[in-house]
Amino acid sequence: MNITFKKLKLFLAFAETKSVSAAAKQMFVTQPTASMQLMEITNAVGLPLYEMISKKIYLTDTGKELADTARQILNTWAAFEQNVDSTNGITRGKLKIAVVSTAKYFMPRLIGQFCKKYPDIDVSLEILNRDGVVSRMLDNLDDIYIMSQPPKDIDLNDDIFMDNQLVAIAALNSPLAKQKSIPLSTLKDDRFILREKGSGTRMTSDKFFKQFKFHPNIRMELGSNEAIKEAVAGGLGIGVVSKYALHGRQKEHGVSMIDIKGFPISSHWHVVNPSKKQLSPIAHAFKAELFSSAVKFVSTTRSAGSSI
Repeated sequence: MNITFKKLKLFLAFAETKSVSAAAKQMFVTQPTASMQLMEITNAVGLPLYEMISKKIYLTDTGKELADTARQILNTWAAFEQNVDSTNGITRGKLKIAVVSTAKYFMPRLIGQFCKKYPDIDVSLEILNRDGVVSRMLDNLDDIYIMSQPPKDIDLNDDIFMDNQLVAIAALNSPLAKQKSIPLSTLKDDRFILREKGSGTRMTSDKFFKQFKFHPNIRMELGSNEAIKEAVAGGLGIGVVSKYALHGRQKEHGVSMIDIKGFPISSHWHVVNPSKKQLSPIAHAFKAELFSSAVKFVSTTRSAGSSI
């Protein structure tokens, strides 16, 4: 069996995108060339690697195994190249990061600090819901993962690098916006707008409500902080979001933090990776820079008058 590195990269791109044209674009070849090379790979293996059903591409078990093997080979080679570059005093290469959606409010700035220090490193950033990040982790698609609620059923290297307080918000014209030390029990008839089940914010919120034996009257479950803020601004109920979703302000876009006893809810941001994964020198450098940048970021936002 003779399959080149280039063809392994093509097949891995095809396996991850489930698209010949997208894989061709990633590899800077034409679609006919990509199709021909995928056929050559299939012939070399001697077994079907994928099939098309209702215009959707599905990998066969052999195809999935080849994709996993290709990923391991290419990751090992990339780590070797980075080790050589590091020994020569050169830091270059690629870093793949997947983060949950709430982290979009601060991670680009922290990544920016890293890129200023290491301008020759290409960083790929995926922003997904928690389930999407966990799925990518299980498929070993990235170097580093950022989330507030790491899965407990996966053996991980897990480090906390920053606080993540959850706050309650209401419409600016809501009577709740002017009240102090609101007992949670008095809100049993108010409607709540929460993140979707399975999100880190929702998991932390549910744990908090359970602790106080409070059953929120849920009007909506939404998949983004922006949607929650808009619904709250429209007077549809009380929302629970990360303080970072307010960009460090008490008020934003027609909503205001409200003073409910027990809030803000304490949580943290974690940087994780599967424990068996061998991190590249670039990934190690990013983790070190992440801790340093996070401290500076929090300090800067506080000194600028932020409540984060």
